[in-house]
Amino acid sequence: MHFQRKSWTWSVLLFTLAACTVLSSAQHEPGYCSFYEDCGLNPAVEGSLIPPRVPCKDYRKAVNVTGDHYELLKSVCPMMAHGEGETQACCSIRQLTALQSSLTLSKAVLIRCPSCAENFAHIHCATTCSPNQSQILKITKTANITQPIGIVKEAVVGYDAYISMNFSDASFRSCKNVRIPATGGFAIATMCGRYGATLCTPQRWLDFQGDSSNGLAPLDINFKLMTDDQAAGLPAGAVLFAGRALNCNETTPTGGEACSCQDCEQSCPAVPELPPLPKPFMIGRLDGVLVISITVFSCIFFLIVCYVVLECTTHIRQSKSSKKSKKTKDQNENEIKPKISPKDVTCSDKASLVTQEFLGSLFQTWGTIMARYPLTVLLVCLVVVLAFAVGIKDIELTTDPVQLWSAPESRAMQEKAFHDAHFDPFYRTNQLILIAPDRPNHYYDSLLFGKQNFSGIISKDLITELLELQQKIQAIEFWSDELNRTTSLKDICYAPLNPNNPSLTDCAVNSLPQYFQNSIDNLNAKANMTELGVTKEVDWRDHFIYCVNSPLSFKDITALGMSCMADYGGPVFPFLAVGGYDNEEYTTAEALILTFSLNNYARTDVKFKVVEEWERRFLKIVQDYQKNPNTNFTFAYMAERSLEDEINRTTAEDIPIFMISYAVIFLYIAVALGEYSSCKRILVDSKFLVGLGGILVVGCSVMASMGFYAWIGVSSSLVILQVVPFLVLAVGADNIFIFVLEYQRDMRRPGEKREEHIGRVLGNVAPSMLLCSLSESVCFFLGALSTMPAVKSFALYAALAVLMDFILQMTAFVALLSLDARRQDGNRCEIACCVTVDTPRSSKPNQGVLLPLMKKYYAPLLLHPISRVLVMVVFLAMFFACVFLSFHVKVGLNQELAMPSDSYMLDYFAYLYKYFEVGVPTYFITTKGFNFTSEEGINAVCSSVGCDQFSLTQKIRYATEYPERSYMAIPASSWVDDYIDWLNPGSKCCRIYTLGPNKGEFCPANETGLFTCAKKCMSTPPNGVLRPSVQEFNRFLPDFLSNRPDLQCPKGGLGAYDKAVVRDNETGEIIASRFMAYHTPLVNSQEYTGALGKARELARNITLAMRNVTGTSEDFEVFPYTVTYVYYEQYLTIVNEGLFNIAVCLLPTFVVCCILLGMDLRSGFLNLLTIVMITVDTVGVMTLWGIDFNAVSLINLVTAVGISVEFVSHLTRSFALSICPTKVERAKEATANMGSAVFAGVAMTNLPGIVVLAFAKAQLIQIFFFRLNLVITLLGMAHGLIFLPVLLSFLGPGVNNAILLQIQEKKAKEMELNIKATYDNITYENHEKTNGEIPTEPSYPVKADVIPKAAQEPNEYEVDIL
Repeated sequence: MHFQRKSWTWSVLLFTLAACTVLSSAQHEPGYCSFYEDCGLNPAVEGSLIPPRVPCKDYRKAVNVTGDHYELLKSVCPMMAHGEGETQACCSIRQLTALQSSLTLSKAVLIRCPSCAENFAHIHCATTCSPNQSQILKITKTANITQPIGIVKEAVVGYDAYISMNFSDASFRSCKNVRIPATGGFAIATMCGRYGATLCTPQRWLDFQGDSSNGLAPLDINFKLMTDDQAAGLPAGAVLFAGRALNCNETTPTGGEACSCQDCEQSCPAVPELPPLPKPFMIGRLDGVLVISITVFSCIFFLIVCYVVLECTTHIRQSKSSKKSKKTKDQNENEIKPKISPKDVTCSDKASLVTQEFLGSLFQTWGTIMARYPLTVLLVCLVVVLAFAVGIKDIELTTDPVQLWSAPESRAMQEKAFHDAHFDPFYRTNQLILIAPDRPNHYYDSLLFGKQNFSGIISKDLITELLELQQKIQAIEFWSDELNRTTSLKDICYAPLNPNNPSLTDCAVNSLPQYFQNSIDNLNAKANMTELGVTKEVDWRDHFIYCVNSPLSFKDITALGMSCMADYGGPVFPFLAVGGYDNEEYTTAEALILTFSLNNYARTDVKFKVVEEWERRFLKIVQDYQKNPNTNFTFAYMAERSLEDEINRTTAEDIPIFMISYAVIFLYIAVALGEYSSCKRILVDSKFLVGLGGILVVGCSVMASMGFYAWIGVSSSLVILQVVPFLVLAVGADNIFIFVLEYQRDMRRPGEKREEHIGRVLGNVAPSMLLCSLSESVCFFLGALSTMPAVKSFALYAALAVLMDFILQMTAFVALLSLDARRQDGNRCEIACCVTVDTPRSSKPNQGVLLPLMKKYYAPLLLHPISRVLVMVVFLAMFFACVFLSFHVKVGLNQELAMPSDSYMLDYFAYLYKYFEVGVPTYFITTKGFNFTSEEGINAVCSSVGCDQFSLTQKIRYATEYPERSYMAIPASSWVDDYIDWLNPGSKCCRIYTLGPNKGEFCPANETGLFTCAKKCMSTPPNGVLRPSVQEFNRFLPDFLSNRPDLQCPKGGLGAYDKAVVRDNETGEIIASRFMAYHTPLVNSQEYTGALGKARELARNITLAMRNVTGTSEDFEVFPYTVTYVYYEQYLTIVNEGLFNIAVCLLPTFVVCCILLGMDLRSGFLNLLTIVMITVDTVGVMTLWGIDFNAVSLINLVTAVGISVEFVSHLTRSFALSICPTKVERAKEATANMGSAVFAGVAMTNLPGIVVLAFAKAQLIQIFFFRLNLVITLLGMAHGLIFLPVLLSFLGPGVNNAILLQIQEKKAKEMELNIKATYDNITYENHEKTNGEIPTEPSYPVKADVIPKAAQEPNEYEVDIL
């Protein structure tokens, strides 16, 4: 037994020595080869993508190369050719042919950079053909291969190659930045295996080239990269190969041009540094606006202090002087007032009086007529309203956000129209983002990749579960009435590589299981693999690591030998499969992404309903899966239809909220309008039916407005349906309260009929109602000048609704009040009109609750000297603070705000922003008028060798160098560049049939006949810069666009570019084309808007440069386009648009106020100032409360101007027409009388309805209707009832002397009549006493300039002239 064991040991030792002798028998000598001639296929390589032909081991002298052999060597390895007859090489013709076939695959992606392609070929030419081959390599593995003639030869299947590190590093540097235009990525990523572009090094790059498991290398090559100092450790006679590597900015010896900047940083021109970002406006170290606001406020505060001091001083002096002065009262204690001279009456006073008398008389007559014939008036109003409202049947409700916020003539809409007219619309996205937060991480010790950290979600069971869900969704089938057959995903899916007749596996579905071609067998596959003497099992994790770093690989480098390409034939880029990782460490991803891409059809297409039905079923499956308790994922999801579905859902669900809001307002109006003098008369004195009539008047005005615009074809929107009734209700309720409260406070005169009483009251208040309504209506009509469709249509609807509301109030509501007054006069109850009450009506006027409180407590407190100063200081401080805040309001509308608070889309947006690692794609589109076929035109677009340094694609690439400024992340894919590479004879892409029935036509690269396609489309250019002629360009472009990419020709244009180029069917001219780039991840509307602005700036720069190309049309243009631009374009100009709209709306408030107050400029100015302050303060509070400035808030700000008119104008007019002696007393009177009506009619009408909106589900309603309207109402109430009275008490206009003169003259006439009557009476009495003798003097003295104390205040008859 011992002898046998010893014998076996010797046998193994002898075998090992023999093997070592065989492998090392070749010497390292100059001029000698280590192998020569093709020996057949490598038996150790299985599943190779190209035939793995290996050389025969043959230690021999290098062969002198001549004839065809030399020409082939010169073609394949020009750096090895030194002249015919003077060139030795260690490669045969068959070896050169195999090497040429292998290099062709690499050249297909490297040919863009000739020096890189030259260096790459140099490495393999050196190890294959160098005449000193034996010195630069050492054979490590051989295998016996039986030749076709039966002879067994020893073939080389592995060797070590000694390469100088200087040469390898220089070669790597020349290639590391070469791009793949179709993807925007780096070519090196496909040639570095598991490391990708980021982690690739010269050693890793060459290791991948020498790894036979990658499906491309025919044998194993161990590249040993060494410095000159390390060369001492080489075997005797061995040397480092240290050929000269070309820099990427150098020309090649064969005449190839230097690489372009896109592929070579050294070739880039000196790009001027970007100008610094504009600095914020600063004064010193503080915000400039803040400093100015504080400065101006301080100046005004100083003036207020000076005014207070002056007032106090004046008051003290007047008090002292009044004690010394003569008495101002006569012996009867009547104040002696100076007479008003006609000379004291200004033109403005006269105009004001004439205006008020005219309007008062006009409305008094009108009101009397309306109240006299109430039933006739109501019938006529009903007919008119119905005539208008019947148009509602033809109303068009616009729900498409694009049509709502982007004008048809806007740039974004025109660009969208151009894109949609020439290209297919963006495909529809249906997506899931899945996480597994409770899953722990685990480490995997990979044979090839070392120890790797895998997140909990990157686990086999979860991937399997995801694959099952994916397959369940893919299996959706249903009967389609539109297509009259059973429909499935393949009927509507986006199939880039087989668009005409796709199968289910042709559909573009991107997910992690696609790395395994959606095969559970591939996911479960395992294999033993030996690497560096270590044998381990490799599985799905090794394949995953490799594929996420090399997504374009057709075969991994593991023993599994599986492809990384999806089952539909395209690559799955890692950012489309996983998310939530850092620094491209894909194994630590926190999320899996599943995306189904569907074709996008027009709404008129029969397939539109089909695709919507598929998405509905998709959502049903996903929602059922989410409810399943066995689900191991937490996930968010969306379908293309989700946005519209959720908006429609919340609209329907929030309708009851609006109904409750209106019901609350109606209930308040019905209760508040009543005059409750006695419990027994509650049902008589209530105004329930009047309140209902007021609501109906508002509803009829809105319906009439909607019907009219429906007649003339102006579309409506949900915003109009929600905002206009609220606005008109606020305006209408205010007018109703002013009218009804004035009627209740005014006692009917003796002998005055009911209709005359109503007419007289209407004459008193209607001018004020006209002032507000006309201001608002003109304001909104001018607001229709806006370019935003939603704002424009809202302004039109609101303007007519407000106008119709005023007209109906002057007609129908007057008639309703007349009927109600008739009922009340007859002591009949409401609703039950037949029931009467015996309790008589109070003879005193009903002042309600608010009027006494305001008159007795609120007005005196507000207008106390200290309160006045405090109010001015506080409101001015608030105003200037809001001016500062207004400069910091955010502009935009984040799309998640359009969703209800319980929407699943909110989770999706949160997941999208957190886990997605790439932004939206954007196209740079060229219009008609540019000659792509000329050499100058090609150079102005492309980015490969020979192209202009500032071409279209180069400029986009420069922009990606500054992503934080340009928002561009990935350079544009360029069909021009790939077309040039496709034409290059260095690749197999473009060939021509030389035999067979298709002779002379295009021959695809997958045609394998040896002589079938022997002719290239184009010959090799002498300088390496290939440019087709016009005829060649037009001839082969259709072939390029229809050529499916594969391993033999990865540059085929099908899928990537077949939809990117649009040609004229008759002339062949390119009338539109597009170049796709990617934005950085954009997370809010500010970033989306910034990205749009920068993309347009870049496109404009490109346009101006391309117009300089010979033959380019003057109207040629390059513009950027993506689906989001039409939504966010408005924010580029919305600030200016908003300022214009608000300014236009403010103008009529000033003009109308001045005109209706008889050219009272001061009242008009103070009115305008207060409304401006309300608007500015609203914007300031928006900043504090997180309300962004956008089209929705702009509509509300326009509404704010209208509601502010209600808060301000009534009070201003009441003050202007008051005849109290001082401004403070006039302010008190206006605050008490008109302020109470405004508070009850506007503030208390709006607030209950607004509070109800807080319970709406839609965030848009919560933010832009509840919050913003609450702010508008509170600020309007504060300014109208607190600030404005104080402002008027300081700066208000003086008393109208024309009114005082009229009262004075009227009093004088009354006194004259009274004196005459008294004199006649005394004369008669004296005559009786003296028997006819008349006394020579009156019984008491009379002074004509004395106004009795009782006559100082106007009575109710005198008020009529107001």
